[in-house]
Amino acid sequence: MIDEIATRMIEYFKQDVRRINHALKVFSFAGIIGETENLDGNTLRDLKTAALLHDIGIPESEKKYNSSSGKYQEIEGPPVAKEILRDMSLSTESLNRILYMIGNHHSYKNIDGLDFQILVEADFLVNIYEDNLDKGAIESIRKKIFKTATGLKILNSMYG
Repeated sequence: MIDEIATRMIEYFKQDVRRINHALKVFSFAGIIGETENLDGNTLRDLKTAALLHDIGIPESEKKYNSSSGKYQEIEGPPVAKEILRDMSLSTESLNRILYMIGNHHSYKNIDGLDFQILVEADFLVNIYEDNLDKGAIESIRKKIFKTATGLKILNSMYG
């Protein structure tokens, strides 16, 4: 199932290699953290799905609002993700959880579970590098965002 979702995400982003690579990197970190933090199988699958699709609202946001701002991604992402996942035989509970994480992944006050926490940490691990953030910004992110032992270990290993 995950491979099919990844393929659909790649097809949706078409030749936007930067966004495809971003999604795959977030997916990888989310999987590493989720497995190390001992998420159960269904929760891990839902986390990985959300990680692959977390930025899926960007193309529609750019069309409608001429912006890839997080608030627009949160609006436009869930309907696109729901269409991508339409025939994946997910339970209603899983689908709703995935769509919630996609629809709130820039709203850190809405983090309500370990799966969502891991998604945000994985996204930051990638964004720190892609946005070339300085040590001060990284320290602020460390204090405000990171909570899992595994996420902190990876953050410290990569960025000091």
